[in-house]
Amino acid sequence: MKQCLSVLLIFLVFVNCKQGTIAQSKEKDTSVTSSFLKGNVTAGEVEEIMNFLANDKLEGRDTGSKGLESAAQFVEKEFKEVGVRPYFEKYKDSFLAKGVETFNVVGYLEGIDKDLKEEFVIIGAHLDHIGTAKEVNGDVIANGANDNAAGSTAVISLAKQLAKIKKNKRSVLFVLFGAEEKGLLGSKHLAKVLKEKNIDLYTMVNFEMIGVPLNEKSYEAYITGYEKSNMADKINEYSKSELVGFLPKAKEFQLFQRSDNYPFYKEFNVPCQTISTFDFTNYNYYHHVDDEVSEMNFEFMAKLINNCLPSIVNICRTPTKEITLN
Repeated sequence: MKQCLSVLLIFLVFVNCKQGTIAQSKEKDTSVTSSFLKGNVTAGEVEEIMNFLANDKLEGRDTGSKGLESAAQFVEKEFKEVGVRPYFEKYKDSFLAKGVETFNVVGYLEGIDKDLKEEFVIIGAHLDHIGTAKEVNGDVIANGANDNAAGSTAVISLAKQLAKIKKNKRSVLFVLFGAEEKGLLGSKHLAKVLKEKNIDLYTMVNFEMIGVPLNEKSYEAYITGYEKSNMADKINEYSKSELVGFLPKAKEFQLFQRSDNYPFYKEFNVPCQTISTFDFTNYNYYHHVDDEVSEMNFEFMAKLINNCLPSIVNICRTPTKEITLN
């Protein structure tokens, strides 16, 4: 009898210890994810990236320029430091833009789920700008802070955040496009290349001109092609806030067709849309030499990027493709 009681006691201790270990493991997982989902991108980090990408030394990041090459080297360094690998043999995937050799910068974070990693999410923004513009007070360099160093900063920041936790079940491509200003040529090139590779593209989220807040809106940003899918609803559900909304001007000016999301939508027929805060009333320096870092709101940018993080994480982790075309 004593022997039976001893065996039973040992068994109960073992079960309790095992359950405690499992509970601690689950608690640890939850706390890591919860902390990560809050986002920790700071205004200072945003400012540091912006100060490099929109510096006069880069001379407006025109297609084929040394400045654009410097911007690409900066992106590659940021990717390497956090373990975002090249998707192709190199980070730069070259192509010709109206006879000028240029490139997209394509980073890759492989998914951790053996099945879902075959599905891809693209997080993108264009890195190039127009180089120079009409002179103002002796200045001709169009630095393109809002257009689109701001969007590029979001992609770099999100790549660093996702790489820290490495819990994305789907694979992610972080793409900084070239030759957007020449007619979406970089995204057209990459969309065709990926289509030929027959990748399973789930969705594409693009960032364009997010450097200043919207004027008098209940939502933080708008999404182009709002009515084409349930992406806005899902982003708001995942972020537990009214993060993105519908901007009538975006539809009026056909912004859905005018950024790097569009070639992927055309090639893959899946939800591919752009997040922006340029509302035609809040920024006067589109393609202007005064599109400078000094005009940007770093606190707002950091807040928006951090608020987008839970949505991006969920897009990369849901068991099924919850974002669908209408």
